[in-house]
Amino acid sequence: MPTSSTGTAEITTARCVELASVFQDPLLEEPLPASAPGAVRRRQMGLMSAAQTACRACPLTVDCLYRAVVEYDVAGYVAGTTPSQRAQIRHRLGITVEPENFDTLAGISGRHHQVNHSEVVRLRNAHPDQSLEMLAQRLGCSLSTVKRHLRRERRKPSAETVTPTHPTVNEVLTAAAVVVGTPSAPSRSQAA
Repeated sequence: MPTSSTGTAEITTARCVELASVFQDPLLEEPLPASAPGAVRRRQMGLMSAAQTACRACPLTVDCLYRAVVEYDVAGYVAGTTPSQRAQIRHRLGITVEPENFDTLAGISGRHHQVNHSEVVRLRNAHPDQSLEMLAQRLGCSLSTVKRHLRRERRKPSAETVTPTHPTVNEVLTAAAVVVGTPSAPSRSQAA
């Protein structure tokens, strides 16, 4: 939680929360087709302008941008960027972010599907206190399948299990400045 100069905690609300009607508008979710009418394009540009202004004034923009680029593949307009701009930033940084598999997280799966090894490992790391039976239910597979994937992961040489390094905040800000065409955002300490 951000603190004030007196050292006391202050509550900071993200500008996108205050302007939810702008940020949750469907026109900010996807690019418009070439056949979109002029009135719709003007409305989208107005929404984008309002969102850009809000993001520039938001004290949480730097953290928001970092998370939207490095940690989560989110939709819509976030931290002054569109989904395609965030993809370009990731490309410049040489990183990929896997979108969440909401069906798996919700425990929905089809019959006779191949269980992804990295998904088993990711879910186990995300939920270390959860039983293996519960993970198997989430993945829609058998308990023995989960155990097999976890044994395989334990047998990997340590060099293969090294976690990839994430870019620094400054690297993300620099890449964003190039892609979006604006000066770098303030540092984390200036934003808080």
